[in-house]
Amino acid sequence: MLDHPAIQQAAAMLLDCWRSRQTLPQLPVGCRPVSRAEGYAIQREMLQLSGNSRYGWKIAATSTAGQSHIGVDGPLAGMIHSTQVLVEGSDVPIATSLMKVAEVEFAFRMGATLAPRAQPYSNGEVMSAVASLHPAIEIPDSRYRDFSNAGAAQLIAENACADRFMLGKPCPDSWRSLNLAEHTVSIRISGREPFTGIGRNVLGDPRIALTWLVNELSANGFALEAGQVITTGTCSNPIPVEPGVRIEADYGVLGQITASFTD
Repeated sequence: MLDHPAIQQAAAMLLDCWRSRQTLPQLPVGCRPVSRAEGYAIQREMLQLSGNSRYGWKIAATSTAGQSHIGVDGPLAGMIHSTQVLVEGSDVPIATSLMKVAEVEFAFRMGATLAPRAQPYSNGEVMSAVASLHPAIEIPDSRYRDFSNAGAAQLIAENACADRFMLGKPCPDSWRSLNLAEHTVSIRISGREPFTGIGRNVLGDPRIALTWLVNELSANGFALEAGQVITTGTCSNPIPVEPGVRIEADYGVLGQITASFTD
């Protein structure tokens, strides 16, 4: 396990890169994480160094397309800092983004805290702790120039490519009776012919993805706290964006969300 000075060094380097919008090839060997536990330790230290509050969490790579995009074979958890959250419908600056993609997602807001424990949480326990479901758009990015070869531990260290995030209005309470795995989202880019995303692209079901996150956090000593928002991963292929692009995502009975991209 990396010692605390090495964790601090990695966290400070990544935080500086996020603030300056610069990139690095990878972390130096002396502070480079090689395990998930080391990656999460760097996440925790970066939040503390930043002085930000934790708005919530994201799950990266819950779809085959998402895994291919960042070169991993399974999901990763990352913190969303309070400073990364955009107002619904606002313009999203994209000029300094390395990835230049957006992802249409299902997001949950927690109504109760789930503390770390030895026994895994069941899906029923997790869903009972959820307050609301929301449409969401995530705009991921990385501080590694070759992010598809950085590996899971380094990607976790930089918050699993968490950059900007937009949360839509709460869905009607009837969402609890829907089959989210089969729920489709109509996605239109700048007025062109829409295409479809679907909930089963998110680890088979957004509910399954949320339960995975709870247990991943629990195993690494994190509580999932009441009020925090969790976005569960893209329900379609990542969408290439550039200044002037507008995304409209229609979740049918669950609502809509839009985002416009600028320099």
